[in-house]
Amino acid sequence: MNPFEEMRIFAQVMESGSFTAAADKLGLSKQFVSRKLMELEQRLGVRLLNRSTRRLDVTPLGQRYYEAALRLLSEVEQVEQGISGQTSEPRGTIRLSAPLSFAVAHLGSLLPLFLQRYPGVSVEVDLSDRSVDLLGEGYDLALRIGVLEDSTLIARRIATVERVYCASPAYLAQRGTPTHPEDLRNHDCLPYGHSRQVQWRFESGAKPMALEVAGRMRANNGDLLRDAAIAGMGITYLPTFILADALKDGRLVKVLEGFETEPLALSAVYPQHRQGSRPVQALVEFLREQMQ
Repeated sequence: MNPFEEMRIFAQVMESGSFTAAADKLGLSKQFVSRKLMELEQRLGVRLLNRSTRRLDVTPLGQRYYEAALRLLSEVEQVEQGISGQTSEPRGTIRLSAPLSFAVAHLGSLLPLFLQRYPGVSVEVDLSDRSVDLLGEGYDLALRIGVLEDSTLIARRIATVERVYCASPAYLAQRGTPTHPEDLRNHDCLPYGHSRQVQWRFESGAKPMALEVAGRMRANNGDLLRDAAIAGMGITYLPTFILADALKDGRLVKVLEGFETEPLALSAVYPQHRQGSRPVQALVEFLREQMQ
């Protein structure tokens, strides 16, 4: 077996998390996959994976080999597509990570349109509000909202995301309507995230300010916080794509209008080795086209 096939097997094991799942993906037997990885380790003279009855753990050298293998396999894919004349028609599978609430609001309608436009492409979607490790977990592309911290990734702005402060009419009738951010010290707030200290930022002319907020409930899912606000549990600060229906029918009303911060960026981020991937670039351009 040539080194590129060994790389493909190893990369699939890393992405699948087990020999069995990788074998199913590749159409090979579990025994064949296991044997080939043992032969690869013997040829390299290093251990790439620590095996146990329950899980596979990659070694530091295994992680380095995996990241290098992804880059090389991507280059090989681009060469093969160019030789076979397929550069004009994207083909392949995209492993996509996206925030849960955003995906439910938008991707359910957009991805079918994308797949209809590009019959040779398939998409595997993982919905999570956590910031996944694209290289370490084998993702081709991720959609992220807000500040991007990993400078090793390539980022393309897709759209902007506005956020508003809001609460239910019943809550405001009972507790009063805040007219200034300082008023929130006397209110129950519903902050996003798990940190014990959460600050909301406010724009007020030339003097932006930050205020630590607290309440009886916090969560890392916007839909849950929206429903809690509708139930009268407090004031929340969330993207409009989560709040739109509730604001439209009056279950929630805006507060502190004029103090909202600048909209957040919705970005598509991908590893450098996926920069030349036709399927990835096709999806990025499609989302930019549809959402702007």
